[in-house]
Amino acid sequence: MSEDNSGGGKVRNSVSGAGTVTGTVAGAGEYFTAYPDQVLENVIENVLVFLTSRHDRSTVSLVCKSWYRAEAHTRSDLFIGNCYAIAPKRVTDRFKRIRSIALKGKPRFADFSLLPVDWGAYFTPWAHAMANAYRALEKIYLKRMLVTDDDLAVIAHSFVNFKEIVLVCCEGFGTTGLALVASHCRNLRVLELIEDDVSVSVDEVDWISCFPTEGTTNLESLCFDCVEAEVNFDALERLVARSPLLKKLKLNTPVSIRELYKLIVRAPQLTHLGTGSFNPFVEINQQQGDHQEPDYAAAFAACKSIVCLSGFREIAPEYFPTIVPLCGNLTSLNLSFANVNAEQFKPVIRHCHKLQVFWALDSICDEGLQAVADTCKDLRELRIFPVDAQEYDEGPVSEVGLLAISLGCRKLQSILYFCQQMTNAAVIAMSKNCPDLVVFRLCIIGRYRPDRVTGEPMDEGFGAIVKNCTKLTRLAVSGMLTDRAFSYIGQYGKLVRTLSVAFNGDGDNGLKSVLEGCTNLQKLEIRDCPFGDSGLQSGLHRFYDMRFVWMSSCRVTRQGCLEVARRLPKLRVEVFRRDEEEGERGDFVETLYMYRSLDGPRPDAPQFVEIL
Repeated sequence: MSEDNSGGGKVRNSVSGAGTVTGTVAGAGEYFTAYPDQVLENVIENVLVFLTSRHDRSTVSLVCKSWYRAEAHTRSDLFIGNCYAIAPKRVTDRFKRIRSIALKGKPRFADFSLLPVDWGAYFTPWAHAMANAYRALEKIYLKRMLVTDDDLAVIAHSFVNFKEIVLVCCEGFGTTGLALVASHCRNLRVLELIEDDVSVSVDEVDWISCFPTEGTTNLESLCFDCVEAEVNFDALERLVARSPLLKKLKLNTPVSIRELYKLIVRAPQLTHLGTGSFNPFVEINQQQGDHQEPDYAAAFAACKSIVCLSGFREIAPEYFPTIVPLCGNLTSLNLSFANVNAEQFKPVIRHCHKLQVFWALDSICDEGLQAVADTCKDLRELRIFPVDAQEYDEGPVSEVGLLAISLGCRKLQSILYFCQQMTNAAVIAMSKNCPDLVVFRLCIIGRYRPDRVTGEPMDEGFGAIVKNCTKLTRLAVSGMLTDRAFSYIGQYGKLVRTLSVAFNGDGDNGLKSVLEGCTNLQKLEIRDCPFGDSGLQSGLHRFYDMRFVWMSSCRVTRQGCLEVARRLPKLRVEVFRRDEEEGERGDFVETLYMYRSLDGPRPDAPQFVEIL
């Protein structure tokens, strides 16, 4: 602060970075400061620009009205975990300077066909609201939203400096919308389509050719591996050649390994690569012209910057060893589409000593997981998916593979593991060998599967996980579980924010233990469990603090749901059936979905959804 008293009756109070305030001297040692609230808000705003955590910002906004206004005025990034938790107009009225927005729609169980296709999560009202309020918007991230080509047209025509769009598990749009984004968003840096259901029509648009054709582009990331339609490869090759900043490229299945070769030769700067099919599609002796097979290994060896590798959607296993020159630098390897066996897999994984993230199909078997454990000592995340999710007595991966991983990969922080059989001993060993686990999702395929060796429930295994893994925030349980397991979760799972439960439990006492004990619980997903009204209503004190509760094929009644809606009027309580062909369940509702909302019932609910 500086004061200047010379020669006049003015006093200037200056706060560094906060602007200046002018007052008038009233007497010796006295002065008057105009608009003290505005001064405070200016100071706060200059502090808040350094506060990036959305949780911290939300806390700051609750202090007082002045802080609330200052936080809204300085926020540029917005995250909305449920598109129905707040109306678009309320958002745009409060926040005026948003540059980046992340918006989520349908609950996760939609991925398992447990939600009707036309349930909702429409992006259209959000697109129009943002177009009117946020002309300077640069980034959009959408997950499980229904996005139309018209919505993409709004994005393409409304935001003059638009740079990034990421669509995850979205549906409703096609190549027409992608073409509009490519042609009109001239500053586009990121276009990522991740596990989307992109519409296929007879009039497919050559959207790749719609990117600027002259000069260099700003593209840094281009991911379209989920797009089924073929792309114009010549246009794609020219686009890659004109994109010197391109670091991430993920190709779709129609791109062959021969075309992949041409692209990586033109883009040795890539750090993330999705390989497309990894199949030549045409036998060498059937090709016309040049019969020489490209040297794929040499091309990969020249890509010294690649650290993340994925794709392999229709892999020809004989080409798999060509990635070995890349393996020494890889920190992430995604083989979740590569149906390779242990013998094909082991010679490759032996070179991946720096690997931190690994996804694969269970076709690599316990033997392949043993090779991972022997090699990847720095592994932090593991996901094993089933080739065949049918219920069998035995499967290709089991407690043997899980035990091997726990012994060899002691830095593990996150695991998703699909299997047909498991033992308490293996799960207990993982809890002791990998105490830094933050995410533990064990999915034993089949209903009420006990310990394979002892025939006992899996209570002690999951109990050990919540006891010994003190950083755990996400848990998925399966197999035969009794109320004891849920008692352990409620007692020790104090940091658990997301809990998924399927095909287990004794009754309401288990659900009560969770709702009363897991004080940080935000998302609760339950299907096919014997939990009823008593268990549900034991969480009345928690539901306003949670993002959502999902219960399908349980034992809750419409009357029990009505009681929750009556006692918690700001909670949206939806009940519906996912399939009109399903048989009647008596008094029990088929699906219950509850979420907190600042606004009234959503206006776009279809007829099969009843909002209580």
